Amino acid sequence: MIRDLYNVRYAAGEGLTPLTDEEEQRARAVLFRELGNQIAERGWTRFPAYTPQERRRLVDVAERLTAHWGQRVTVGAEDQCGMRLSLAGYEVTGGGSSGGR
Repeated sequence: MIRDLYNVRYAAGEGLTPLTDEEEQRARAVLFRELGNQIAERGWTRFPAYTPQERRRLVDVAERLTAHWGQRVTVGAEDQCGMRLSLAGYEVTGGGSSGGR
């Protein structure tokens, strides 16, 4: 059943709440594992990042993967809401991404 929601708004003071420290650690651990597996398989991956906090989280994951593997994992914005993490040799050159999904 599909329900349409009209005029749904946040109540005053209600909005996005930041993650607790434990939730943040779990989120980063999952990203480390899942994105790491994708990068290990094909050398790169894409992931959405709509907020500055999400972008910082992905940069941190790339740094952790670099330390874990001993091989540089780069991170860069593909567009205004997508980030690309890749190993050396899989970076995007020129305009746009190559080898997309």
